[in-house]
Amino acid sequence: MTFSKELWESGAAEVYAEIVRHPFITGLTDGTLSRDAFRYFIVQDSHYLRSYSRALALVAARATDEDAVSMFARHAADAIEVERELHSSLLGSLGLASADIDSIGSRPTTTAYMSYLTAVCATGTYAEAVATVLPCYWIYREVGRELLKHSSPDPVYAEWIAAYSSEEFDAVVESVLAVTDRLGAEVGPGERERCHQHFATTTRYEWMFWDAAYRELDWPV
Repeated sequence: MTFSKELWESGAAEVYAEIVRHPFITGLTDGTLSRDAFRYFIVQDSHYLRSYSRALALVAARATDEDAVSMFARHAADAIEVERELHSSLLGSLGLASADIDSIGSRPTTTAYMSYLTAVCATGTYAEAVATVLPCYWIYREVGRELLKHSSPDPVYAEWIAAYSSEEFDAVVESVLAVTDRLGAEVGPGERERCHQHFATTTRYEWMFWDAAYRELDWPV
């Protein structure tokens, strides 16, 4: 079994099944998701992608071969471009301006997820860092594939779905899975267990991120 499949089977398969059943995801495809929930998601995703870019830069700094350094550094830059291009194209449709993203700020789940990513990528090993950022790549690819089967009667939601089900994004994910599998031969038992824990945690954060958007979760005080 490859290291990536090992991680998926132990930390993601059950959570992924819950993700595709979540009313945020099903609401995207049948068009019933409220605009307020999607607006919340886009704003929080903007904050998340800014932090994810920095986390990927930390992964690049820890990478042990030049190809991986180049790949993760490129992905760090691409995350910022996604935030700028995709979200800029959606903001007007949602009645938002770029300045609204900063004024609204990061909500509880977003802040917790970003903090966890940054902490592990800054203090963990290279393998731990890769395991921590992997669910965002992988789960978005799988969700994109699932959503593409149905698309959406809502043109705004359909635009978002198309971005994460493209062949280009699929190739990006496959490149990260290849790096993960190569690392599997190098990690010892203790480090391997930590990789499993980090992968499982950020997989749960992926579910929590969509759930927070669906419920429009805000700070309690």
